Amino acid sequence: MFKRWLLASTTAAVLAILPIAAQAQTNGGDIVVTYKDDITTLDPAIGYDWVNWSMIKSLFSRLMDYEPGTANLVPSLAESFTVSPDGLTYEFKLRKGVKFSNGREVVASDVKYSIERAINPKTQGPGAGFFGAINGFAELTGGTAETLSGIETPDDGTVVFKLSRPDATFLHVLAINFASVVPKEAVDAAAGDFGKKPVGSGTLILKDWTIGQKLSFERNPDYYIKGVPYIDSVTVEVGQEPLVALLRLQKGEVDIAGDGIPPAKFLEIKNSPEGAQMIVDGEQLHTGYVTLNTKVKPFDDVKVREAVNMAINKERITRILNGRATPANQPLPPLMPGYDKAFTGYGYDVDKAKALLAEAGYADGFETVLFSTNTDPQPRIAQAIQQDLAAVGIKAEVRALAQGNVIAAGGTEGEAPMIWSGGMAWIADFPDPSNFYGPILGCGGAVQGGWNWSWYCNEALDKRAIEADSMSDPAKVAERQAAWGKIFTDIMADAPWVPVINERRVVAKSARMGGPDNIYIDPTRVINYDAIFVK
Repeated sequence: MFKRWLLASTTAAVLAILPIAAQAQTNGGDIVVTYKDDITTLDPAIGYDWVNWSMIKSLFSRLMDYEPGTANLVPSLAESFTVSPDGLTYEFKLRKGVKFSNGREVVASDVKYSIERAINPKTQGPGAGFFGAINGFAELTGGTAETLSGIETPDDGTVVFKLSRPDATFLHVLAINFASVVPKEAVDAAAGDFGKKPVGSGTLILKDWTIGQKLSFERNPDYYIKGVPYIDSVTVEVGQEPLVALLRLQKGEVDIAGDGIPPAKFLEIKNSPEGAQMIVDGEQLHTGYVTLNTKVKPFDDVKVREAVNMAINKERITRILNGRATPANQPLPPLMPGYDKAFTGYGYDVDKAKALLAEAGYADGFETVLFSTNTDPQPRIAQAIQQDLAAVGIKAEVRALAQGNVIAAGGTEGEAPMIWSGGMAWIADFPDPSNFYGPILGCGGAVQGGWNWSWYCNEALDKRAIEADSMSDPAKVAERQAAWGKIFTDIMADAPWVPVINERRVVAKSARMGGPDNIYIDPTRVINYDAIFVK
């Protein structure tokens, strides 16, 4: 996408977000969505799981966004932008009249404040590393500055970014949740609880949140694109077991079963008369993996990590998922540019796994803990992994917890030896291989509250990652993709992960829900609340 925008920027192209046109939309209607676990936060600088990601997308706006159901970048809060020929200066002109839900107009200083807040270590957000190319990043993250020298606001309608190096992903970065624009006065007034009292300029407004029961959202009547969103309200009910949610959906009491269809019911639903209307099934940029905490024994030994990679039977896990996944052998999913089709990784080999454990001094195995979320089928997958590990002498206690608790354990150094990421596994923030590195395998993600749950940091690979992202010349797209692909296959020599599966996403929706399938499996939003509608 960088090539398209680099060329367009010379004329400061002005584009608007266009509504979905695949079906005739209707306006109005109230919908019910269910999830098993409560939402942890709606703060865009902190929230980073696949459930709150969609809600945050709709509560807030960003300079850039994507056409619904696609990964095609378009200006959003920005009306237009230009990029300097050297790729080091980006200037954005803001739309006039855009308002926060507290009634105040969005101005350039809000953009600067919001990104600085996302980067500031005091926020303890997991997205700081995305903004590493902005001048002043090192000073802000290092605690020697409170602001970014690389963001200038010459007037209320103009934001200028000065980069220390070209960044081929920078426009994508300005479209992710961490770049959401928030009003400082609302953050200050919330006194540390902005995640429960969000104020944004997106399509939805949070009206009520009863912890452990439900969240109520209403359409923002002042949203700057008239007629969007199409629905009047969304009620998100939490604490719903997936099976119960599915039965309620069949009765017409639920419109979207957020946790999908339990594998035990999938074939029954698929073959039912209403199955074709209920099921949305599609590819996604996803990898499910087991993290191995490289900071704790015995996973500080690469031979142990290699042994675990060889001990897990990935084919069995795909069968648990009714074949809605394929075995993975590297961090990148097959649809991502840079994926190495020739790479085979670690094959399933029980004897070799035992031999490696013996070489590492663990001929009799060892005891450990495997964390997992507690929503079906994740505990069953964790138990299958537990059985595989037992076959090579590793006794793993499965600790199935609510998603928020697993995330907290992963982001605390030394607390979680192993995590099965299912239910939270990595879905791309944007369609670029770099997104599978920085937050989850790079040194910047191996921090308190981060998502690099292996706590793996390879400074030489970090340097190569920066070099790859600095290839912003459109003529070097293929070279850049190859560079990224080699980074990921080289990572596997250190085996900080066990890449397990690349899973398809399956959503269950009621027959009255409208819109094309790709907004229910949106590549950048998971579910696009801005584009769905009631027929």
